[in-house]
Amino acid sequence: MGVAEGILAQLHPLEVKLLPHLANGTLSALAQKAGMQEVEAMRACQWLANKKALSLEPLVTHELSLDVNGKNALKNGLPELRFLDAIKKGAKTTKAIGKTLSKDELGVSMGICKKNKWISLGKTISLTATGKNIKELPEGKLLKKISKGILEQSLSKDEQVLVKKLRSRKQYLIVKEKRDRTVKLTALGKELKKTDIKKLTFDDSLTAEDLKTGAWKKKKYRAYDVTINVPRIPAGKIHFVQEAINYIRKIWVEMGFSEMTGDCVQTGFWDLDSLFVPQDHPAREMQDTFYLETAEPIDRLAYEKVSAAHEHGGTTGSKGWRYEFSKKISEKQLLRTHNTVLSAQTLWKIRNGEAKMPGKYFAVGPVFRNEKLDWKHLFEFNQVEGIVVDKDVTFAQLLGYLRTFFGKMGFPDIRTRPSYFPYVSCGCEVDVWNPRKKQWVELGGSGIFRPEVTKPLIGEEVPVLAWGLGMERIIVEYFGFTDLRDLYKNDIKQLREMKRFMKMPVDTSFSTRKR
Repeated sequence: MGVAEGILAQLHPLEVKLLPHLANGTLSALAQKAGMQEVEAMRACQWLANKKALSLEPLVTHELSLDVNGKNALKNGLPELRFLDAIKKGAKTTKAIGKTLSKDELGVSMGICKKNKWISLGKTISLTATGKNIKELPEGKLLKKISKGILEQSLSKDEQVLVKKLRSRKQYLIVKEKRDRTVKLTALGKELKKTDIKKLTFDDSLTAEDLKTGAWKKKKYRAYDVTINVPRIPAGKIHFVQEAINYIRKIWVEMGFSEMTGDCVQTGFWDLDSLFVPQDHPAREMQDTFYLETAEPIDRLAYEKVSAAHEHGGTTGSKGWRYEFSKKISEKQLLRTHNTVLSAQTLWKIRNGEAKMPGKYFAVGPVFRNEKLDWKHLFEFNQVEGIVVDKDVTFAQLLGYLRTFFGKMGFPDIRTRPSYFPYVSCGCEVDVWNPRKKQWVELGGSGIFRPEVTKPLIGEEVPVLAWGLGMERIIVEYFGFTDLRDLYKNDIKQLREMKRFMKMPVDTSFSTRKR
């Protein structure tokens, strides 16, 4: 088969129907000429474009027609001309001129006449030499032309400038945007057009009868074009941030951790007091925390133990913060500021026999901070929280857990720096090396809970390894964003095209990066 004949064997019935009518022009005109619906002609043209028989380009046109005020101006004359005519007939004041114009027309007309220096203003309104010679305007001629219906693109450049002016006037023009496509034939398209479609006798399907009788040997079948460009149909999928959350959950579960869950609305007692954060701490102010107008009673025993730790240290050997503890502040509800609240509640469950010790626990979920929204801060974000409760654990094991987690998240280099948090000793910031930015990036805090946290909640002093990591800061680099807000942007294109969250674990054992 020759090239053209081979292509003929691939033609769809819609393409065959369109062949005799192929010509340079618009898709809508081609569809009308072929007696086809536009959607049918569109499909046929797209298939022919894939075969390099023609090219298709978007075409946007504007169809112009007259609106209410435009029709009135066509019938009675442009208001600025009527304004000038009134002066020519002896009117000298706006009151006299206004007898033939509406209030809106009077204001617009005076503005146009002043701008074009057709009138001079004093005690009375008079015409200038230029104004006396104005008899008609090109806008009037254009209104007449538009009244019959016309495409803006068919007008001259000067007329298109006038259209822009008329469009700025209230209810003068109606502009309807029409979307079409231009069709331009290639050399192959011109050759295909010459085809006698009556001679195209390709069968569309191979039947069981053809196979049974052997008729298929004598027939020609329409070929399938496996290279054809078909529309991409995006499949439904989990949001890419949720995929990351699921992946992080999997990491901790594989490391033997159990998940902690709890409400987003908590009391000040569990969110802050139980973690030995003093009630006058700056982080508890309205500008940092979202408070609700409601309150909730606190378990009596838990309140007694925690309030004693704050006021005088209780049985921890500490002096506490040495202030009068407020039950009212404790009971006030808020949106949880960190998932460490779940860690505190888990320690209390251990005391009551509802959770095991030794034990390893984690949480991934939303927390809320009253912060100014910018490229690196969100007022709602996810925090990765974890604790290990065991009488035999050490700080070295804390570093091991963090190194393993970040290795599974694709970060080979991590470091820790000493830092202060009210509820931990050996407090440290956790940084990872960003190879693109070539700098260390801080992703969270960690440490070992102080006795003032563990003893009131568990009932005995037990080492508890703890960490809280900003999830969005961990995953943002993977998706190529520089702004945290882009993770939650309502962009359907982004959601459809975003890559899946798949991380390859890396070995962090022998990193040589200077820490």
